[in-house]
Amino acid sequence: MTWKRLFDLVVGGVVGPALSPFIVVVGGVVFITSGRPVLLRQERVGARGQTFGMFKFRTMRRGTPLVAKSHLVGSPYAYTQAGPFLRRWSLDELPQILNVLRGEMSLVGPRPALASQMDLLALRRKRYVDVLAPGVTGLAQVKGREALTLASKVRFEALYLRRSSIGFDALILIWTIRALFSKRGAY
Repeated sequence: MTWKRLFDLVVGGVVGPALSPFIVVVGGVVFITSGRPVLLRQERVGARGQTFGMFKFRTMRRGTPLVAKSHLVGSPYAYTQAGPFLRRWSLDELPQILNVLRGEMSLVGPRPALASQMDLLALRRKRYVDVLAPGVTGLAQVKGREALTLASKVRFEALYLRRSSIGFDALILIWTIRALFSKRGAY
């Protein structure tokens, strides 16, 4: 077992139960405001191109195409009533703690891509970032989230790959809390 997997299990094992009341409340909000399904399992691309089902709360209306968030900017009709709020505070991502505990994701790493994001996947392969397990948060998320260009995101992901350590992961988790309260790149 690597240090990263052990870190994910220890921190995820503590954070998961602590988040469970929030997960129940957010699930209730999604159900009350937009019905079923409450949870989605989206196919995403993980380490070395392996696909997996990533859990998240539904924030889009049923029938909305599965595309990158950047393609939905300016299309508020696609969001559920609670969707913009849940996305702004990244509450839709809470169920990904299950993916971390299952070993499909890490707490820190590049955000998992959709298979249709060929340009992002190609840039990651070119910079060898595709070897990393996808993360719930990452260096690119704390440095600008959706405000960054794809090239900038991958540059931050490559920097993370070079500097990866327990201390750096812990620092990124702390920065994530700060980034949640910043509006930069959030939608």
